[in-house]
Amino acid sequence: MVDLKIKRRPIGAVARVQRNGHPQVTSRTGGEIGVVTGASEEGFNPLDLMFASLSACLVLSARIAASKLSIIDRFDGASADVTGEKSAEEPYRIERFTVTIKIDGDLTEEERHQIVHMAEEICTVSNTLKTRPEISLSVC
Repeated sequence: MVDLKIKRRPIGAVARVQRNGHPQVTSRTGGEIGVVTGASEEGFNPLDLMFASLSACLVLSARIAASKLSIIDRFDGASADVTGEKSAEEPYRIERFTVTIKIDGDLTEEERHQIVHMAEEICTVSNTLKTRPEISLSVC
């Protein structure tokens, strides 16, 4: 089995918006992404970013799982299609996430299922969404 070393990195983001225009989000490591607000605008809106976080975390976790299962040499990749159902009433939220994961490579169905189930256990985003994390707000 492969021994993986987890390197810690700064986490978090700052979003800024002016009186007019779109929000701009900057990660603690300097990454930037613009956020769209119109229903027909191309780009990421806040919900897309949440779905993107879950999908990215799951595929990265799938690769880690394949490595832990010692089948990384037959793992060619993974894709995760994430969507959800938004509540019709306040408080607005995503009531259900729908995730389809595809595992590519010369793997058995059992191995694909092992990868997916292990990936879900590894994924920090899915683990967070399954709980009710505390949100501590402050005003400055």
